[in-house]
Amino acid sequence: MSAPTLYLAPGTCALAVHIALHEAQAGHELVRLDFAAQQQRSPEYLAINPKGRVPALVTEHGVLTETPALLAYVAQRYAQGQLAPLDPFAFARMQEFNSYLASTVHVAHAHGRRGSRWADDPASHADMLRKVPQNMAECFGVIEHHYLQGPWVLGEQYSVADAYLFTMSGWLRSDGVDVAQFPKVADHRRRMAERPAVQRALA
Repeated sequence: MSAPTLYLAPGTCALAVHIALHEAQAGHELVRLDFAAQQQRSPEYLAINPKGRVPALVTEHGVLTETPALLAYVAQRYAQGQLAPLDPFAFARMQEFNSYLASTVHVAHAHGRRGSRWADDPASHADMLRKVPQNMAECFGVIEHHYLQGPWVLGEQYSVADAYLFTMSGWLRSDGVDVAQFPKVADHRRRMAERPAVQRALA
């Protein structure tokens, strides 16, 4: 079986998948895209992922995109890593959390940097940017009080959801939000930073 190839860019949610691959001790290859040079819009990459975004994972069966899908794939393909619960309800709860990060938290963050996706008027972009700290704080309030059971997202069991949360919580400072107002999230970041797989992915 050939090793999967992960397409990623610094500062993106692809970090979560990179961490998961290291946690699973899954051999893999990396291709880093230079967003400043618009490599994600190149014909070569659009042939892999026509959405022109990261992450994309080239597997033995084909290409997968969208972070929640890639995280579930890594957890199930490399089941020896025990990165997802086997119980169907617990697995669905993990997917619920990952879907919230993808559909709500990531979108709230993107309004500050990718306003052109939703509006053309620069004044609209500025208005969206001003709203980012409030929206991100509200999202992380939900995570702090409803989702993050501690010490990990699912309680005692570490999962790919933790890599995803670590990635997203790393965006808070640049979004004008002090992580210290969310003690459980801040503690989660400290725990994650100590994990060898996280350190390898960040390196």
